[in-house]
Amino acid sequence: MRILVLSINYWPDETGIAAFNTWRCEYLASQGHQVTICTGPPYYPQWRVPQSYRGKLIQREVRNGVTILRSWMFVPQAPTAKKRIVHEATFLASSFLRALATKKPDLIFAVSPPLGIGLVASTLSRLWNVPYVFDVEDLQPDAAVELGMMSPGRLTDFLYRVESRAYQSAALVSTLTEGMRKRIVDKGIDPARVVLFPLRSDSSLYTLRQRIDRSAFREKYGLRGKIIVSHSGNMGVKQGLGVILDAAERSRERDDIRYVFVGDGAMRVQLEAETRTRALSNVLFLPLLESGEFEQMLGATDIALITQQRIVSDIVFPSKTVTLLSAGCAVIASVNSGSEVARAVLRSGAGLVVEPESGDALWNAISELAGSRTAMARMSRQARQFAMELWDEQRTLPMMASHLSECVRQWNRRKSLVGNKYPPAVAEGEDE
Repeated sequence: MRILVLSINYWPDETGIAAFNTWRCEYLASQGHQVTICTGPPYYPQWRVPQSYRGKLIQREVRNGVTILRSWMFVPQAPTAKKRIVHEATFLASSFLRALATKKPDLIFAVSPPLGIGLVASTLSRLWNVPYVFDVEDLQPDAAVELGMMSPGRLTDFLYRVESRAYQSAALVSTLTEGMRKRIVDKGIDPARVVLFPLRSDSSLYTLRQRIDRSAFREKYGLRGKIIVSHSGNMGVKQGLGVILDAAERSRERDDIRYVFVGDGAMRVQLEAETRTRALSNVLFLPLLESGEFEQMLGATDIALITQQRIVSDIVFPSKTVTLLSAGCAVIASVNSGSEVARAVLRSGAGLVVEPESGDALWNAISELAGSRTAMARMSRQARQFAMELWDEQRTLPMMASHLSECVRQWNRRKSLVGNKYPPAVAEGEDE
């Protein structure tokens, strides 16, 4: 099958959607499919384009069997709501033109966000008379409204119309969790056309704590003998990371505990400034780490944190949840109790779920776990077992590939029935 992927994020970006896209594309290529991705230059989560990718309208690379077609887009150094709109709009325009210059695919796989990628894919689908799959990693309009980033009005009404059009014109809609799937179905989409493509766990992480020198990271950053409480990944608005500083302030007298932030994002500068203002000497900020040192950090971590604002429930599912559980980290989730993250942590037995945006609740949980190595060891074992059963790449990636092949088969069957015209959307597995 010739597959055209449309996504704003890809390798060498290492966090979130980029890493997931890279795994999926490279897996499909390894199975003999011809995979091409139209994407932009790397920039996330630092919001900075590396020097080697700057000033170029288009670039072409080939990595692990995947053809990577990059096109220019505006990347703001200090992203705001308006700048993000321009950022996404420039990518949508340039990727559409880049895609038009490629060979006609058998299938288009469009990854959202940005939401507008669905309209690009829908247009290309009609031009080429091929199916497209709309892969929803983040319920963008819902998130913007519920997080207070946008107020209900004409703009949000427009975005919801765009979302509806993207869903209705897709041959198949895929998403990460049952909660997100339910949201999509509740918007009026046929349940038979909405499937799960769960996140993929990296099987090499299952043995991380047995094969990694856990002391190297501690020695390098002056953390010998400390209980490491870490947060890794994107530092954005919906993470609600101020709660970690609140917990750090409540435990400033505990010299045996250190809070380590690893990564980058729109809120990092503000968090660092607040740390200085509060004079929190028990907080350490580190940049994005290369893969080897990142594994050392995971291995050295005693307690891993996942935080979200109270309002976040089933609109997103951070991929680091899979990474942390796969690596056998004991987790404290400061999240809405009805969220997908909370359900995963509780079902797995990998840790504790506490009231979001409460420094007291977070510190009480940290104190509880820090006092019980036995509990942390038990949670570590249960986290790995859960990840292996639910997200193992030997299950999730073949399942995705099977759905895509079936989507194309059904589309072509429908197209033959209507005389090679553009067929109506089809639920996977439906037969007449």
